[in-house]
Amino acid sequence: MAPTKKQSKYKRILLKLSGEALQGKLGYGIDPAIADFIAKQVKAVSELGVQVAIVVGGGNIFRGLAASVNGMDRTIADYMGMLATVMNGMALQDALEKNEVPTRVQTAIEVQQLAEPFIRRRAIRHLDKGRVVIFVGGTGNPYFTTDTTAALRASEIQAEVILKATKVDGIYDSDPVTNKDAKKYDQLTHIDVLNKRLKVMDSTATSLCMDNNIPIIVLNLLKGDDVQKAVLGESVGTLVTT
Repeated sequence: MAPTKKQSKYKRILLKLSGEALQGKLGYGIDPAIADFIAKQVKAVSELGVQVAIVVGGGNIFRGLAASVNGMDRTIADYMGMLATVMNGMALQDALEKNEVPTRVQTAIEVQQLAEPFIRRRAIRHLDKGRVVIFVGGTGNPYFTTDTTAALRASEIQAEVILKATKVDGIYDSDPVTNKDAKKYDQLTHIDVLNKRLKVMDSTATSLCMDNNIPIIVLNLLKGDDVQKAVLGESVGTLVTT
């Protein structure tokens, strides 16, 4: 008798990846092994029939805010950061397609030779056809983070949840890396996150998720099956809801 296919809780999700996630143990750049590791997790979720969109940051290559603090014009620095996300999106697309996952990259800044422009209806059509869509180039505007991009794109494509993949297994009241007594939260509201000033997503992104009733699940990317468990409705990480 054939095994019963697991039923996903969500039809359409948005996975938020930091640029740093792609560098692995490298101090800079993209680790192909990590890109492949992420691609395999996305493939497992996609094979459940879930439509997957991804927003990726660029901090492994260039951080606009850090550069502006050191004297660079903030607008120029942010545009350079957007270009870094394009590079990361292309690396993820390569890893996904090597794992036989059809993928499209859509960018908020025009790079005709490399990626499609972001067009909401086209993105949704790709998702409906079972393609993974990677959103790069941020929002196309300086002064906005890729967290805000994730909240914006999730709202636009009507994603049912944002999975924020990090290096820790949820949200804590302090940094668990430096404080062994840090307390983990299993569930919070968007207002809790804002009031407690928890470093989950920036306040603009959190407010946008709250206004559009989009839950956020913060989980550990480095655990090989946490993304899939979250999609199946299992309790992992920290859930943020309205």
